[in-house]
Amino acid sequence: MSRLLPARKILPLKPPHLKPLAFFVLLTVLSHVGFVGARITVSLAAIKQGASPLAIGVLMALYAVIPMLLAVQAGRLVDRVGAFRPIAVAGGIMVAGMLLPFAAQGLPVLFVSAAVVGTAFMMQHIALNHVIGSLGDPADRPVNFSWFALGYSTSGSLGPLLAGFAIDLAGYSVAFLALALPPAAGTALLLWKRGVPPALEPRPDAAQHRVMDLLRNPRLLPVFLFSGLLAGAWDLYTFVIPIYGTSVGLSASTIGIIMSSFALATFAVRLAMPSMARRLSEWTVVCTALTIAGVAYSLFPLVTQVPFLTALSFLLGLGLGCAQPMIMAALYAASPPGRQGEAVGLRTTMINASQTFMPLGFGAMGTALGMAPILWTMAVALFVGSWLASRRMEKRR
Repeated sequence: MSRLLPARKILPLKPPHLKPLAFFVLLTVLSHVGFVGARITVSLAAIKQGASPLAIGVLMALYAVIPMLLAVQAGRLVDRVGAFRPIAVAGGIMVAGMLLPFAAQGLPVLFVSAAVVGTAFMMQHIALNHVIGSLGDPADRPVNFSWFALGYSTSGSLGPLLAGFAIDLAGYSVAFLALALPPAAGTALLLWKRGVPPALEPRPDAAQHRVMDLLRNPRLLPVFLFSGLLAGAWDLYTFVIPIYGTSVGLSASTIGIIMSSFALATFAVRLAMPSMARRLSEWTVVCTALTIAGVAYSLFPLVTQVPFLTALSFLLGLGLGCAQPMIMAALYAASPPGRQGEAVGLRTTMINASQTFMPLGFGAMGTALGMAPILWTMAVALFVGSWLASRRMEKRR
């Protein structure tokens, strides 16, 4: 008689969290396409209507100032009621904000639209981060956030294209209508497929806590500090490279080519991140990213030739582009249970504060000392951060 062999357990071909992961990355792309395109369209529409540089600066700041003030409260709301309602309601508000300049013209309408769209997108961003971090097992988080970041890179490239072609082909009003369609489609898809995400569960027992509790958390504080350092390095690049390129005699189109290499690098490295995240720890990637970014910043003041500036811009994009998914995975892992949304909100507050205030500091320092000291100061900060990250790696071993 033949021996009966035990039945072999049939494993699923794909982890069960991949379907909701793809779903929410798609929602992210649809929402972010409209947001990025709307920011560009609002600024160009304001210029066409004769707005002063100060007015345009205030207009752009509205996308970050109100989210800076409300992000922690938004995170607490996500912890308390779950992610479904914040994503859906914020999606509807974002669409309404984008349709305002389609329905009426004038600078006051643009100011209202910027404030509404920026605040709604902040809410969606926090809720989507919460969902991505809760999908699958803890070991899946670096890969999940890598795909999430790749979605942002994709929409960051598509948004300006949609805005530019819509403005040239149909004008500003129709451009706002076109940009409202992707987030509207995402919101409709969420309402239609509301049973897809297993992670969209409310937490009615989530209590109100003090922000200082998170800042005193020994596991969270390093994540916040490194996240702030990387955000500052990103903001410095977008601020200083156009100024530095102009100072060495480069044309606007040449500066655009140099900066596009940065965007290309962030997309390329995030495309490889899901594979890298399975092999490397979060802090290994953060340490490497800080070192790469520090090298790039230290070399920028030494070169003026376009090929070298383009190569350094690409190198910097590789460093900064690979760090964000790992920072988010570390943030979610270190957050106290039931306070992940609040932790993401606090990080969002820090980033929006950086986007609001750091250009003022960079501008004052550049006026007094020139661009080279700013770039070298950031390089030193990144190298120190890399050393601290390496020490943190050794403690975890």
